[in-house]
This record gives sequence, C-alpha cells and structure tokens, in this order.
Amino acid sequence: MNEALLQVDNLKKYFPIKGGVLQRTVGYVHAVENVSFYVRKGETFGLVGESGCGKSTVGRTILRLYDKDGGKVIFKGKEVHLLNRKELAQLRPKMQIVFQDPYSSLNPRMTVGDIVGESLIEHGRCNKHNVKQYVLDLIKRCGLLPYHIDRYPHEFSGGQRQRIGIARALALDPEFIVCDEPVSALDVSIQSQIINLLSDLQKEFGFSYLFISHDLSVVKHVSHRIGVMYLGSMVETAEKKELFQNPLHPYTKALLSAVPVPDPTVKMDRIILTGDIPSPANPPSGCKFHTRCPYAMEKCKKENPAMEDMGNNHIVACHLI
Repeated sequence: MNEALLQVDNLKKYFPIKGGVLQRTVGYVHAVENVSFYVRKGETFGLVGESGCGKSTVGRTILRLYDKDGGKVIFKGKEVHLLNRKELAQLRPKMQIVFQDPYSSLNPRMTVGDIVGESLIEHGRCNKHNVKQYVLDLIKRCGLLPYHIDRYPHEFSGGQRQRIGIARALALDPEFIVCDEPVSALDVSIQSQIINLLSDLQKEFGFSYLFISHDLSVVKHVSHRIGVMYLGSMVETAEKKELFQNPLHPYTKALLSAVPVPDPTVKMDRIILTGDIPSPANPPSGCKFHTRCPYAMEKCKKENPAMEDMGNNHIVACHLI
C-alpha cells in the first residue's frame, strides 16, 4: 500500500434514540460500525451501497462534522478527532465537502461572490479588496460566467448550483474532498458535466476524493478503488477493475447485477435479494447480510466475518470466501 493521505480504522458512529416523556436515550442507531479504508494522494475512493447504509455519515464523521464513537480518522499522520480547536481550524482548509443537495447547502441570502469568498476572508487568504478577483477566477474555472458573481442561488439551475458548491470547496486549496452524492439530484446530462469537471480538477490539482454514491455506473467512471457498504459496515473493497470483474461478496454481486447494460442483446443475470433491510437500530447478529443472503449458513448467523485480503488488494468480509 502506498502511503495513505487518509486512513480510517474501525470507525464507529451511533445516533441516540430518544423516547418517553423525559426524552431519555432508549437505544442507538448503529449508523457506522467498524468501517476501515484508506485514500491515497490523488486517488478517488468510491463508497457505494443502498440508501441508509451509512455512506454520508462516514464522510461527515471523517470531516468531524459528527463526533466519532470509536475508531480512528488519521489525515496526514494526525488523528482528526483529537485535534484542539486551533489545530482543527488549521486543518479545515485541507478537508472540504461537496454536499448532495446544491440548493440547501447554499445560503439563499448571499450572492455567489459572498458564498465562495466567505471562507477566503475568514481564513485570511484574501482581504475584502482582492477577494473578488480570486472568486472570479474560481467560478470561471468551475464553468460559471463573471456576471454570476452578483447573483443569488435561486437564480441558478441545479447543475450551476453544484458548480458553485464545487467552487466553494476549492477556494482554500484542499487536498481531500468528500463528494457526498454530488450528482444524484441532477439530470443525467448535467451529471456527466459535473463528473467531468471533478475529474479535470483532480488531474490539474491532484486532489483526493471520497466519492459517495449509490450509482455504480457513476462510481465506476470516477473511482480508482471502491468500497461497498451494507447496513453501516464495509463488506468489500478492491481496485475498480478487480471489483467489477471479480466481485466476491454476495451483496456486491447483487448490486452489480442491477447495473443496466446499454445493449439490448445482452441478457442480464439479475440477482433479486429477498426480505427487507434490517433496522440499523437493531442489527442482526453475526453477518448483517445473512437475513437476505441466498447462501447464508448457520455460522453466518452467529459470527461476524472479519475483513480478509484475498490477494490483489481485494478485501472481503464473508464466511463463504
């Protein structure tokens, strides 16, 4: 393994469930449980899984938008969740995020110039006199026009708003960007434009991305390596080509079988999973996938499988392998 820019080890994040008149904690939602992976410099790590599996929570906990409940998040050799306020303020510019909904993530009372330039002034990169030119350069690089700088978010389309969000993320010269389903709210034609923009920016500046998505075809296009999550846990990670040509975990095989192929002569061998996704507030014992897995054994119901390296940097958690 090359030296990792970001290393996540056994990350845990639980959300309390409140109940009763006094709103006491009656349980916990196990949103993220023992998730481990790494991201190299200049690499895109794709994180996929069904909605509600904890992908976005992983991204936000890495950035310390949520406090972790266990594990480690190490960025450039420093444990992010152990930094004091001053150290965290110095780290913030290096770790940024592009949110899923480009409209709700933008302040409707601020112009594009203020949205993109706010962090530059806050971190002392620019002053009020020279910030405008810096912002103009940024938004033009992201495909917007100079006169857009004085407009408000409601005056833009979804794709343009996402470009504003990307420009804001780029403002402080980050090294690592969490892309939290950045194209899922956009039309297909606009999706390709935003994906190409992110790829071009990565080639130019050498960013590392954590690209979160439920769309495997998008992840295949942008990622170097891919991790598959199910019900808060990582079940498989591999290089992109290896994962698509040789999926090992039954859940990964089911996800890949659902990816449409643009050829009507190709007959898809679709794997239909039975049953409902268990509640993360009351996850099943043993392997979390055993309630829906067609190959589940008695061992799967009792023992949680560990992540094992099967060669070619292909790591999977499954008793069958």
